[in-house]
Amino acid sequence: MKRQNVRTLSLVVCTFIYLLIGAAVFDALESDTERKRREFLSDIRRNMMKKYNITEEDYRMVEIVIIENKPHKAGPQWKFAGAFYFATVVLAMIGYGHSTPVTIGGKAFCMAYAMVGIPLGLVMFQSIGERLNKFASVVIKRAKIYMRCQKVDATEMNLMLATGLLSSIIITTGAAVFSRYEGWSYFDSFYYCFVTLTTIGFGDYVALQNDQALSNKPGYVALSLVFILFGLAVVAASINLLVLRFMTMNTGDTRREDNEFQLASDHVLTLDGEVVAVNGKLLAGHVPIVHDTDDCVSVCSCTCLGPANSELLDSTGYQGYRPPSTTASFRVKRASV
Repeated sequence: MKRQNVRTLSLVVCTFIYLLIGAAVFDALESDTERKRREFLSDIRRNMMKKYNITEEDYRMVEIVIIENKPHKAGPQWKFAGAFYFATVVLAMIGYGHSTPVTIGGKAFCMAYAMVGIPLGLVMFQSIGERLNKFASVVIKRAKIYMRCQKVDATEMNLMLATGLLSSIIITTGAAVFSRYEGWSYFDSFYYCFVTLTTIGFGDYVALQNDQALSNKPGYVALSLVFILFGLAVVAASINLLVLRFMTMNTGDTRREDNEFQLASDHVLTLDGEVVAVNGKLLAGHVPIVHDTDDCVSVCSCTCLGPANSELLDSTGYQGYRPPSTTASFRVKRASV
């Protein structure tokens, strides 16, 4: 089996095993807490319905009203600032779900907008990531020259460390900013930054949703957008390095297989239309080419190639000694395999 096929199969198996491990860990960490919260909320629900004499239908209506009003407490979501924030989230494929279009025209335009915007965003982030990697390689090279290192060129490992360090700085700095403005704990802010820049976008923590920040805090809105766009570009630089590394490995395997095939083809001979290995055996899958004997002229006076060629040779005057019928000709007969 080829190395590329082995690697692909190994990736599939490892990914599936990784999913199983993740499911087992999340089950162990979250299932018990989920059960306790569900029981707690069920007790509160029963107590409220009993205390205020609320029917099942009325309580369900209260739930719907609370859920529908949740986005509105953050202020207008579809004015220009909020719409620009939503468009950025769509283009970056984050998808918080904090606000979604409800009209048919809005949903249709969102699909068309995403079809064009997502590839455009991917190309833009990839291009910015490449430029950042180029800038990092220049900085690393000058730093190595300053430190008088023997090898001054920036390696892939150097670039990965540089982009990883820059990503860590952006996430930690952004976590401190969002912790101050949103009132979250630092760990929750760090969690939000990581989920955002990796485009997971769960939506359990969303910035700009308190105190009508979209309308009243334009500086904070601009800072949040810069954080998302620049952070995604840096993450794209890291992913670009990983993708290039994987493609280099695949290219190396392909080149190695081509070299092996070339070496194997050097030990193959072509005789009379048949592909024969050095041991004289006919390679499988090759059909021998049958030539018409009338097109072949023998150098002997035998009749192994037909009477016409024999008469032709007799007319030239070369009569007398006739080699045996096993005299070699230019035609190589196929040996029995």
